[in-house]
Amino acid sequence: MTRKAAAKTGGRNPDGTFAPGNPGKPSGARNRATKAVQGLLDDESEALTRKAVELALGGDTAALRLCLERIAPPRKDAPVSFDLPPMKSARDAAEAARAVVRSVSEGELTPLEGAAVMTLVEGVRKTLETTELEARMQELEARR
Repeated sequence: MTRKAAAKTGGRNPDGTFAPGNPGKPSGARNRATKAVQGLLDDESEALTRKAVELALGGDTAALRLCLERIAPPRKDAPVSFDLPPMKSARDAAEAARAVVRSVSEGELTPLEGAAVMTLVEGVRKTLETTELEARMQELEARR
């Protein structure tokens, strides 16, 4: 259904369900008030930043938090270090997975860190498995 047709039927399909999208507003269009506020902020960004720093230096804890979050945002990821056996074959990935689970159970890694490392281990396992299968197929084809 086109936008014009949807607009004529109150934005509904022939079966009565709502048509996708918003027939009255183009995709990505901004509200007039949003545009006005954005324009004001763009024009005054330097002065606002300077004022926030002045307030932070004057002891305003909210301004201080705002400034610090911009200077040094909270880390979303951090490196982890633990013993992981080398993976030279797909079979070795099982031992690596056991090492990850062991590290999580002993508190060396958090469950989220363990899950992230397990995703990496699984990716390596798939790569090694594919490489091993390719080598076996080439060997079989060479025998023919």
